[in-house]
Order: sequence, then C-alpha cells, then structure tokens
Amino acid sequence: MDVLSQNPTLLAAMVALLLFIGAFAGVLAGFLGVGGGIVLVPGFYYAFAALGYESPYLMQMCLATSLATIIVTSTRSVLSHNRKGAVDWSVLRGWTPGIVIGALIGVAVAAALRSGTLQGIFGCLAILVGLYMLFGNSNWRLGSEMPKGPLKYILSPMLGFLSVLMGIGGGSFGVPVMSLHGMPIHRAVATAAGFGTIIAVPSVLGFLFVGIPAEVRPPFTVGSVNLGAFIVVIAMTLITAPLGVALAHKTDPKPLKRFFGAFLLLVALNMLRKSFGY
Repeated sequence: MDVLSQNPTLLAAMVALLLFIGAFAGVLAGFLGVGGGIVLVPGFYYAFAALGYESPYLMQMCLATSLATIIVTSTRSVLSHNRKGAVDWSVLRGWTPGIVIGALIGVAVAAALRSGTLQGIFGCLAILVGLYMLFGNSNWRLGSEMPKGPLKYILSPMLGFLSVLMGIGGGSFGVPVMSLHGMPIHRAVATAAGFGTIIAVPSVLGFLFVGIPAEVRPPFTVGSVNLGAFIVVIAMTLITAPLGVALAHKTDPKPLKRFFGAFLLLVALNMLRKSFGY
C-alpha cells in the first residue's frame, strides 16, 4: 500500500509544509530575484524523502517540479514588473536562443545523472550563490553594458544549463550577470524573471519525457513532474509573488539577502553531505 494511504496525518503535514515552502518561494522570486526554485528543490527533496520516495531518481523529480512552478511564478512576476516598466525586453530577446539551448542540454544531462550526483551539483552551485548573496557588492562591475558577441553566446547557454541543473529560474545567475554589467538592480531583477520563464518552459517540456520507474515515483507524477506538489505550491506562489514584487520596489533587500545567503549555505552544505552518503 502507498505510504500516503498508510499515513494521512503525514500527508497533511507534508501538504502544510509545501504550502509554507510555496509561500516563501513566491516572495523570494519577486523580492530577491533569486528564483523560488532555490528553496523549492531542497524543500521537495526533504518532503518526498520523508514520505518514503527517496531513490536515485528523486532529484530529477525535484528539479522538474520546481521548474514547472517557475513557469507560473516567473511569468506572473515578469508581467508585474513590466507594469512598472522595469523589464529590459531587448536583453530578453537577445539572450533567449542561447538560454533555451542551454536549458535543453541541462535536461539531457540531468536525465543521465542520478540523485546523489545532482545533489552534489546543487550543493556546489548553491554555495556559490550563497557566497555572492553574503559578500557580493552591487557596485562591482565587469563592464558598463550587457555582453555582446561571443561572450553573450557563451554566457546565455551557460545560464540556462546551470539553472536547469539547480531547478531554478534565471535570477540566481542572471541578476549577478546583469548587475556586474551595469544594469540597475531593480531592472536586473525584473528582467531575470523573464529569464525564468525562458528557462522553465523548454526544460519542463523535456522533463515530461524523462520517466521515473513506477515503483519509486509518487502519485500524480507525469514524466519527472509531480503534479500534486506543483498544484499545492502554485496555490501559494500565485498569492505571494506579487507581494515580493511590491516589496522589491519599496524596500532595501540587502539585510534579508545576507540572511538568506547564510541560510542557503547551510542548505547547500547539507545537500553535499547527503550526496556523499552521510
């Protein structure tokens, strides 16, 4: 018998946890521009592992389901930012082909790897993101305008590829890239929300064809996307993402960004620990 049927109390607790995670992720997606996936992936992992679904394929499902939610949250976020005139559509158009190519390569790589390896990749990349959030300075510059030519053709696929391997939208890598090249932070956050949609749509379409063995997948899983977790989380992020956008335009996010950077380092180190089997 399925573990969910055996223990409805545990199921209720997991639904409550996913609702909380979804609310938190929605605010982060709009407020910090880091992408809700950086919270959702470890959240999904711990929730489904607690329900007894830990397997070599679990991280694939966590990445795919997180990216599915990002289709909704990033689209809603970029439309909200656009109403404030903050989105740089020329950057979005110019970077879309490379990001899509990188995202599809990311799906192919993730499909070939197992949960422990993907945990290790997530942990290493999350440490980099956490360190940037802790110690990064908005005044740092690598240039005065967004990369063009060969550099753009290198960075845009890399952004899509790394984001898929973490199950995140474009904010965690896109915001630093744009900020380091002279784009104001609020405009970078708004534009990165568009990166999230560009990353998530092709990658989720790919993950729908990456199956998980029936004996280790939770109910309501299509390909690698768990529709149950998707619906529960979206119910909250649809409410809280616009709140994050409003906060981003009214407050200084630096103190919370530092705190979240430290929190992310702890999550990343724990994922690395689990990837090594401890």
